Amino acid sequence: MKKIVLIEDETSVVSFIKKGLQEKGYEISVAFDGRTGVNLVQENDFDLVILDIMLPEMNGLDVCKEIRKTNKSVPILFLTALGTSENIVLGLENGGDDYLVKPFKFIELVARVKSLLRRSSPINTPDATENEIDNEHVFQISDLIVNDYTKKVIRASEEVSLTSTEYKLLMYFLNNPEKVISRAEILDAVWGVNYELGTNVVDVYVNYLRKKIDNQEDSKLIHTVIGMGYVLKKP
Repeated sequence: MKKIVLIEDETSVVSFIKKGLQEKGYEISVAFDGRTGVNLVQENDFDLVILDIMLPEMNGLDVCKEIRKTNKSVPILFLTALGTSENIVLGLENGGDDYLVKPFKFIELVARVKSLLRRSSPINTPDATENEIDNEHVFQISDLIVNDYTKKVIRASEEVSLTSTEYKLLMYFLNNPEKVISRAEILDAVWGVNYELGTNVVDVYVNYLRKKIDNQEDSKLIHTVIGMGYVLKKP
């Protein structure tokens, strides 16, 4: 059973989300303020964090930053009544993986939850030999090496730490080398739901990825094709 922590101070929203997700088979823990939420995540092993931005004690952005200091991998879904692009990007820049603007339909929440849990789930290949794992799950372009079994990313012999969304974005590029990929294609493949194309979430995450795998390198791998999208290719 997947374990989810909901950090939200509105009791009506908590009741609505908790009841619905429990009926879907998830185990739900609740924190009604930011500080308690941070403590819960640090003391327990959750599969997903659902996090409101407007919280007592500590706002959701600060909660997210605190969580990311010790846990880079747990997916974080922001709930926000602040639906402007600037506020959405601010949440993502602080370590969030996805967002949902209030008010929302429960079916939308379930779709985001399933998408995030799917992104972060390890590959289950218990009978695979080490050589089979290496052959099937290791991707390399130039000096970038990704083992999709262990989720380890290496660039220029240095390990790179990625969030679940950054990792999925990188894997999408690696599965489509040399191909110019549009923003709409990336949205559909990485987020798995229909976003408003007016938001710049793709550009934000491509920049995150560039900072981590290209920032210190003279040989850039991710390139912008003006008016068309992005491409991953050898220098």
